[in-house]
Amino acid sequence: MASFRFELNNKPTKNKTFSILLCVTTGGKRTRLKTSIEVKKKTDFKSKAKVGKWIQTSEPNNKKWNEVLESELEAAKKTYRDLRDDGLATSEKVVSTIKAGERSSSFLEYAKQRTAEIYEAGGIRNWKKYNGFCNKLEAFLTNDKGNVRDLVFAEITPAFLSKFHSHLHTLKNEREPEKKLHPNTIEINLNIFRTLVKRAIEVEKLMKLERNPFLSYHYKGVKTGKEKLDEAEIKLLQDYTLNKGSLIWHCRNYFMFSYYCAGIRAGDLIQLRWGNIISGDRLHYEMGKNHKERDFKMVDEAKEILSHYYSPEAKVTDYIFPLLDNSAPYATAITQADKDTLPTNLKSMLFSQISSKNALINKELKKLAKLAGIEKKVSFHIARHSFASVAKQKGTDNSMLKDLMAHSSLKVTEGYMGSFDTNDTDKALESIFKKKNDPKAELLSLLENVNPEDIQNLINQIKTK
Repeated sequence: MASFRFELNNKPTKNKTFSILLCVTTGGKRTRLKTSIEVKKKTDFKSKAKVGKWIQTSEPNNKKWNEVLESELEAAKKTYRDLRDDGLATSEKVVSTIKAGERSSSFLEYAKQRTAEIYEAGGIRNWKKYNGFCNKLEAFLTNDKGNVRDLVFAEITPAFLSKFHSHLHTLKNEREPEKKLHPNTIEINLNIFRTLVKRAIEVEKLMKLERNPFLSYHYKGVKTGKEKLDEAEIKLLQDYTLNKGSLIWHCRNYFMFSYYCAGIRAGDLIQLRWGNIISGDRLHYEMGKNHKERDFKMVDEAKEILSHYYSPEAKVTDYIFPLLDNSAPYATAITQADKDTLPTNLKSMLFSQISSKNALINKELKKLAKLAGIEKKVSFHIARHSFASVAKQKGTDNSMLKDLMAHSSLKVTEGYMGSFDTNDTDKALESIFKKKNDPKAELLSLLENVNPEDIQNLINQIKTK
């Protein structure tokens, strides 16, 4: 028979808190196990209190922490029962089994560790998202005195997610401080939370599947229309007079080149080299986002833009557009495979440069749109949207668009084209309200402009037939 109870470690930790220990006793032998809960004052804990009442109301987190202790107590009892069936239920074995099965009960620690792993693996774009999530979660867990409390897995419940969700709605938008976080940004952060929990359950075994709060907690962003320019607006941008060689002139060239090259993404355009131009008129490159290869013949408009940047001294390894430094340490990585094997610090440097140049281009495009009298919010990525929209309006089939835009599947293309593909609905609406031909009304309308003598001749001819 085994007994279980909690007691306080009277020796303070480095943080000047007191750890709560779980004492497991079998056969008169006691073994202690450190729980995930620490209190600031000894008086916040009572070992002889009723189940679920160990943490006193003087501690603000008493309800949650009592739930955590109950959960850890039940886990220890289950471990004991499993070992007892095998005849191995000593107190040492119970404690060692629990320790062997846990890496850490701290979700905050786990999230930060996973974020660091993503960075070390070179996933700089994802690292930024995960790091942003950790910062937001940590801010949520920070009290008025600036102290960050820990978050253990057992605390992650639908109720906790609901509170965190509400907190995200109060945060300011970093790019537009006068606004709150966009619902879709909130959705991204909750998706990261869900992914971390899922990985902790399936890979790390830090949480049981049935305790996954996302099984019952649901959230959703909002649908946003994909901004795009029509042909007339594209022409306004193209025809607006700019000083050749100016920054805004270059940025227009980058936008138009993307448009004429089936919507090449900013990150890929910024890294294009002269070696990506083959046979004089073909563009061949590997996309950074999904590693898919693109190879197509450039139209004359795209080649005209390239002519502004070519010089006989250009090397095949030189960047086409004057955006990245050919002598930078990361510039030695030419192929996508080379970039994938760059040291993390160089990947981070390259990512920062691309992000900085993309922001600069977007800033100039915003100015250009205003000068050209376009009220839409123009950014580099709109070149891709605009190409898709114009192509669809000209009758391009979705399967062909899939190949042109290098989507992974037709489903992606159809989803991407959702707000653009209105041809069928437009025709249906027109057919509903289109007036049917009325031969009698049409004939009377024609006869209104015919003189009586001609009408009589026409009647006579009909009678004789």
